[in-house]
Amino acid sequence: MKITKIVIVEDEAIVAKDLRNRLQKFGYIVSAMAASGQEAINKSLELCPDLVLMDIRLKGEIDGIQAANEIHKHLDIPIIYLTAYADNKTLERAKITEPFGYLLKPFKERELQINIEIALTKHKLEKQLKTHQKWVSTLLKSISDGVISSDFEELVTFMNPVAETLTGWKQEEACGRNLSEVFKIANGETHELLESPITKVLQDGNIISLPAETVLISKNGAEIPIHDSAAPIRDDQDRITGAVLIFRDMTERKQVMEARKKQSEQEQLVAQLAEINQLKNEFLNLLSHQLRSPLSNMKMMIQMLQLSIRSGENHRYLKMLSGECDREMALINDLLDLQRLEADGCFLITPDVLLLEQLIPWIIAPFQVRLQEHQQTLQLNLPSNLPSLLSDGTSLERILAELLNNACKYTPPGGEIILSVAHNSSEIPPKTIITMRNSGEIPTAELTRIFDKFYRLPNADFWNQGGTGLGLSIVQKLVEQLQGIIQVESSEGWIIFRLILTDLVVPSS
Repeated sequence: MKITKIVIVEDEAIVAKDLRNRLQKFGYIVSAMAASGQEAINKSLELCPDLVLMDIRLKGEIDGIQAANEIHKHLDIPIIYLTAYADNKTLERAKITEPFGYLLKPFKERELQINIEIALTKHKLEKQLKTHQKWVSTLLKSISDGVISSDFEELVTFMNPVAETLTGWKQEEACGRNLSEVFKIANGETHELLESPITKVLQDGNIISLPAETVLISKNGAEIPIHDSAAPIRDDQDRITGAVLIFRDMTERKQVMEARKKQSEQEQLVAQLAEINQLKNEFLNLLSHQLRSPLSNMKMMIQMLQLSIRSGENHRYLKMLSGECDREMALINDLLDLQRLEADGCFLITPDVLLLEQLIPWIIAPFQVRLQEHQQTLQLNLPSNLPSLLSDGTSLERILAELLNNACKYTPPGGEIILSVAHNSSEIPPKTIITMRNSGEIPTAELTRIFDKFYRLPNADFWNQGGTGLGLSIVQKLVEQLQGIIQVESSEGWIIFRLILTDLVVPSS
């Protein structure tokens, strides 16, 4: 058990010694005795006793009340006044220092002991209460929810910092005001003002929550979505003395929920688009089969009829019919190829070492008869010792065939086509440049549309060969697949397509 240390402040030496003897008899330790106010202050600050017995009238400039006031500024210890004076003026001055006892001389031993024990117990309880209040205050200030309390008259008694931030009211200006003035709420959809939840809590004594779409209207008029609950405050007799309101800013949570909802909607949309794309692919595959099969059969029967009919008008009609079948088949093939390039991103690429001095003449060969019929000339410029190119042979063959077909169609009679190949080894990576030139001209305004689907130059097909208008679109997609660049320009009577390729970079598996 802790032994209580006491400082005696008494300017009468005999009285002081008598007090010391009595206190020691009770089991207390007298740490020091002081005869003046200044000495009392010095001894108390030096020894930090558990209690001070203070005479009010002391010798010197500082009396007991002044000394007690100075001690209170530095130490939290109980002080009991021992005095022969009970006038109102002295009592009023003494009350300001919040003493724990006031004993009039002469007093009995038992009376002194009881006052000391009551003072020590009261001080201990008050210290515990202050600690508890500080702990509660710190807790309320540190939590992320807003907290407002009111008395039974719905007047604000407390606000934590979060509540101050959300409402726009400071605690010092809000305390004493009606809660409905500080905590103003409305329906977030209709903007109709709502009754303060504290009113219902004080009436019914039950814990209640606000509707989901409630918004707090702050002092500056801003609307903040909140979620809250209100509960009654009861005393020891279970009587309602006030209410507490706890609320939270739901802005961030609502944003997260809306973002999740939007993401879910986007995922559903992506799934729907994927389903539509799948249906489109299935439809095109079905269309491919349904259209190609009869066309193939028609082509085969036309060829058989051509063999049986050697001359005459019927042969001319059969030739025209065969040409239309070829055009229809080309359109279907081009449509399906372009659809696969746009949907899947690429055909199946098989990188291989290509020898252009062998591949390009092989691609040109089927066009020789057509060139002669149209009185066109084709010049091929292939440098010696041309390095090999790592690329996809099937895609490159399709690109050059489409460019050559395009050149044949748009070169006038007697015109010239020049196909050149160059290799630039000074750049990193080294580049292979294939240039297709043909006599003719494209208006500057039309150059930007040259790779558009179904686009054809107006009045420029000298041989009326038609076409699908998809060839150059397919070329552009295939070039991208080969990690290359395709350029077009027209100047000084020439149409020039420039294909720039590097070795394919094959991703590691």
